[in-house]
Amino acid sequence: MTAFGKLIRTTAFRLTLVYLFLFALFAASLLGYFAWNTRRMINEQITATVNAEIAEIETIYERRGLQGLALTLGRRTLRPGANLYLVTTPAGTAFGGNVESLSPGVMASSGWSETAYRRLDEQDTAHHRALVRVTQLNNGFRLLVGRDLDERRRLFGIVAKAAQWSLLVVIVLGLGGGIFVARRVLRRIDAMTGTTRRIMAGDLSGRLPVGRSGDELDRLAENLNAMLERIEALMMGLKEVSDNIAHDLKTPLTRLRNRAEEALASSGSEAEYRAALERTIEESDGLIRTFNALLMIARAESGQARGNMDDFDAADVAKGIHELYEPLAEDDGLTLRVKAAPSALHGNRELISQALANLVENAIKYGKPDPAVQPLDAAVAARSKEILIEARREGDSVLLSVTDHGPGIPEGDRKHAVERFVRLEASRTLPGSGLGLSLASAVATLHGGELRLGDAHPGLVATLAIPSRAASGDRLAAQTPDVPQKVA
Repeated sequence: MTAFGKLIRTTAFRLTLVYLFLFALFAASLLGYFAWNTRRMINEQITATVNAEIAEIETIYERRGLQGLALTLGRRTLRPGANLYLVTTPAGTAFGGNVESLSPGVMASSGWSETAYRRLDEQDTAHHRALVRVTQLNNGFRLLVGRDLDERRRLFGIVAKAAQWSLLVVIVLGLGGGIFVARRVLRRIDAMTGTTRRIMAGDLSGRLPVGRSGDELDRLAENLNAMLERIEALMMGLKEVSDNIAHDLKTPLTRLRNRAEEALASSGSEAEYRAALERTIEESDGLIRTFNALLMIARAESGQARGNMDDFDAADVAKGIHELYEPLAEDDGLTLRVKAAPSALHGNRELISQALANLVENAIKYGKPDPAVQPLDAAVAARSKEILIEARREGDSVLLSVTDHGPGIPEGDRKHAVERFVRLEASRTLPGSGLGLSLASAVATLHGGELRLGDAHPGLVATLAIPSRAASGDRLAAQTPDVPQKVA
């Protein structure tokens, strides 16, 4: 397709043609109305002038008779730009005036008419047009008084020429403006098309150009760029997950195989085989937990869990997690406390419970105080072994937090710590998959909130900040209008 063909097929050019037609039609209607109104005004002026003259002439005729009528018409016909005058006898012959010829039948009836005429003093044989009135005088005489319509014709000519030039200018400017607008829009669309082709070819870093005008194309480009950034992040996350699975799960799978091979090669008794099988089952359970965590993260990030959302009290979730993990904390020499105020929440209770459980497990596993630093005060020592689970309302959000007094996470590593399979140097010696904070962050994002990692001085404060029941419902309804939400 040629460049001009693409140009005239653009929506902008077609809209310009539609607007051009409508504007030209409006301009023609306006000029037509002006011409019609001007014609009416001229006719009214002629009518008023002729009626006044006829009244004067009739008065003179009644007072002075035919002689006075003839003298009056003689004087008036000699004036510059005189009107048309004609008096005929009862027999139809001309008695006086300045009209030589009229259209047939004009003098036969009284009233107004538009007729062709020719004056007595004109040398050419051309006929002009006039608006005349014929009236009956006494004794059978007839009087005609009229006004030439050349002024009206000239005005119509001016209006017609103005209309022609106006329409020509409108068409030229409209087409020029349409081509300019269409080329500008087409240039921007072509730029967007080129970017989308690069993206379809695999370059997810491409972004649509955004201008400075802030028009609808700029807003569309900004929204598409935001969508592309999200897609790129998801694809990068998928790539990272694939790479992490390949690297981080290779070691436990290899260890599982080596233990099975070692058991076959060296074990001779039933007890040795049983011990090898128990270690294999334990390693398999760890792998299953890792895959379950990955599936739960994928479920949360894809939004599939939004259909299972309901109203519940976050305090009940905090108390349930406390009851579940209190024995495990005591076995590790830690004290698990809960501080929960009634906090209405709308969301997926299962996922929020799992996210809070992950934070508690991390606090029990990594939140032990440094044994090299022994507090002198007994109360401080007891506090350093305490883990606090808290549920509270703050503004429009519900906060579910877990606070420990261990080494914490350096501020520079907190953003990196929520990524999948990431394990900081201090935690690599302990068992784990590096998915606990990733799952908690994905659950918070699913509910329109966020996972915050802060400093407990010393220790870590991990907080799930989730919009409250009403705010969360509104936000999720805006994100997924096809999913019915319960009203609190």
